[in-house]
Amino acid sequence: MSHTAHIPSHRKPRRSASKLALRAGVAGGVLGTIAVAGAAGPANAEPVTETIEMPTLGSLESGAGLASAVAASAEASHQEALDQSLQAQENAALQKAAKEAKKAKAEADRKAAAERAEEARLKAEQERKEAEERASRDRERTRLSTRSTSSSNDSGSSSSSDSGSTAGSSTETQAPSGSAAAIVAFARAQIGDAYVSGGTGPNSWDCSGLVQAAYRAAGIDLPRISYSQSSMGTSVSLSNLQPGDILYWGSRSGSYHVAIYVGGGNYVGAQNPSTGVVERSLDWDTPSGAVRIL
Repeated sequence: MSHTAHIPSHRKPRRSASKLALRAGVAGGVLGTIAVAGAAGPANAEPVTETIEMPTLGSLESGAGLASAVAASAEASHQEALDQSLQAQENAALQKAAKEAKKAKAEADRKAAAERAEEARLKAEQERKEAEERASRDRERTRLSTRSTSSSNDSGSSSSSDSGSTAGSSTETQAPSGSAAAIVAFARAQIGDAYVSGGTGPNSWDCSGLVQAAYRAAGIDLPRISYSQSSMGTSVSLSNLQPGDILYWGSRSGSYHVAIYVGGGNYVGAQNPSTGVVERSLDWDTPSGAVRIL
């Protein structure tokens, strides 16, 4: 083949005039080199039957593009891995929060159930105590009623002026005076107020809170608790009561309820949440005993 023969090109179409000119120069240089080599060779040398494709600027550009694409792909892969890691962390945090919320709800439900059970237990205990107190009072009333009937039968038709008349019946007709009057007046002024355990006024009371406040109105300080109040003063018989005396239920040193005798066979006390502060007859709930502070 002549050195001037056309060498087919396998390159891609040129994209610009400047690139075309540069590539033409390179190709021309290659062809010129081949031509010189052919002329300098021996006369009987074999004609050139092959062409050598030399690297071009186009192939260099393709390599740079490939490297850029590889770098972009690596960056995309890295970003995708980062996004997946963040998503996994978010999912783990959500799962942890859900578990903690479920655990907190279970704990709150458990506490609420325990509180309800405790309230039910306390209510049942209170009802049991009240039932026991009512039963005890009923037994005491029955005992006193039996004793009173027996005494009435024994006395027959004795005159009310008989020397056997009790001191209590004579004192019930006397009006309270001095400190006793102040105590009775204060107690009666609270009738209708609510009963609240631990109440010390001015509009709600428990039994010992009312007694303490009534005596304070007369300038006398008493302990706060019922059994401490019933342990003070001098023990007196229920047949010899005077206005202002403290009535108690239970034993003197272990009383569970107190009230104030106001005369006329009645007393004022903060009874319970159902009745509040009321005035009642001794026969309605006969006390166990009485003490005199004045």
